[in-house]
Amino acid sequence: MSPRAGSAEHAAPARKRGRRRLGAGDAEAVMLPDLRAHVSVDSPEPITRQIYRALRQAIFVGEMMPGTPLSEKEVSDMFHVSRQPVREAFIKLVEAGVLQVLPQRGTFVKRISPRRVREGRFIREAIETAVARKAAVHITDEQIKLLANNLRDQKVAAKANDTAAFLALDEAFHFTIAQTIDCGAAWETIQDIKAQMDRVRYLSLPDDSPLDHLIRQHAKIFAALRSHDPDAAEHAMRAHLREILVTLGPIAARNPNWFEADERETVPLSE
Repeated sequence: MSPRAGSAEHAAPARKRGRRRLGAGDAEAVMLPDLRAHVSVDSPEPITRQIYRALRQAIFVGEMMPGTPLSEKEVSDMFHVSRQPVREAFIKLVEAGVLQVLPQRGTFVKRISPRRVREGRFIREAIETAVARKAAVHITDEQIKLLANNLRDQKVAAKANDTAAFLALDEAFHFTIAQTIDCGAAWETIQDIKAQMDRVRYLSLPDDSPLDHLIRQHAKIFAALRSHDPDAAEHAMRAHLREILVTLGPIAARNPNWFEADERETVPLSE
């Protein structure tokens, strides 16, 4: 994760706002989280990107569950902006597969698609294993130090059972590796295609994916990079990114309201 999409994205859950909203096809009233702290008109980052990131993260960590309705007016009122940047953020979230527009009904948080999770993992593996190979050749001593410090902090977060902090550190770990090859487009592409994976990743912790287990996987990636071993780095990254294939089924079974019915690929992407 980039600095602008790093620890702030995994901040503690925001306070709930007092507005009543109706879920998709559900009479139960829900409240939107107060996300104002995640958006600043004084930031050099485009306001649309900030809104997109704030909404995306709220969806990932379950502050806005599947079926939660969103309106351009309410979100623009929350952030004190016009509807245009909100509309653009909604479009990006629809493209990422986390929002859906239902004609005559509105815009809602979408359920997770197991197929899109597998598709995202397949594409992410292709990119990040290539990144890991090149990183093993070009990584600097300073970048190795950054990863070592990150691993240390991961262990602290795991000991405290702080999953929010761990997720932020996990994202920063992968972002730091991507930074070693000086190809920003690689990380931006990963960010765009792993939205569904991130939602499952949140649900997997700590029961299906114990933090200590993930840290051991990260440590293997780190050791390969520190040894400047491209083959080992690729292998360790591949094994790490395939972890979700093990946890996806049990998570979907345990959280049926979060997932769409599965749709298998003609050519399996998990083999």
